[in-house]
Amino acid sequence: MLKVLYGHERGTHEAWVLDDAVPVSLQQSAEVAVRDGLVELADRETRAELSVLTCRPVRWAARLTSHGRDVLAYAHARPLEVTDAPQPGLGERLVELRPVQMSAVRVFVSLAHALATAPADGLAERVHGASFSRADNRWQLCLTAEQIASVAYGLYLHRLSGSEAEANRFARDYGVAYRPAQQDGTPILVVIGQGIVRAEGQ
Repeated sequence: MLKVLYGHERGTHEAWVLDDAVPVSLQQSAEVAVRDGLVELADRETRAELSVLTCRPVRWAARLTSHGRDVLAYAHARPLEVTDAPQPGLGERLVELRPVQMSAVRVFVSLAHALATAPADGLAERVHGASFSRADNRWQLCLTAEQIASVAYGLYLHRLSGSEAEANRFARDYGVAYRPAQQDGTPILVVIGQGIVRAEGQ
């Protein structure tokens, strides 16, 4: 309903979509959107003004409310729900994150310019373009090994400032984690089951 009205409002008088632009079935279904405050129906006076402008009787007209526009903008900004998991490219791996993990990673990439160790190249774009599987309750994104390690670092920061569960689960699922070195506490990347493979000075 909202998309249809938005698609027809361009060039119309004050964004009013008239009865000749949409099917009767949509006009009849508008009442629900009106009750939710998403759509405004033209009153008799407004329809009379529109009739004069169009040189014909206008029996129905509707337009999006400001709230309806907010809802439509939010819906467009949300990633599409997918039925099939995205396919990893060469050198990539499918990573599935719980919502709470994804929230922590979003904070991490949003702080890119404030961190001494910034997120890996391309990670912010992958996070922004991630898809959500409602069936699995997981965010899905395809990452390189470097980006996966960067996610592990972001969850390590989350672990030190909040909950350990997200980083621990990621370590179990993807076999990488950051741990403080025994010598000086410097965070180092650990491949689970293989020991320390690379030290990262922070």
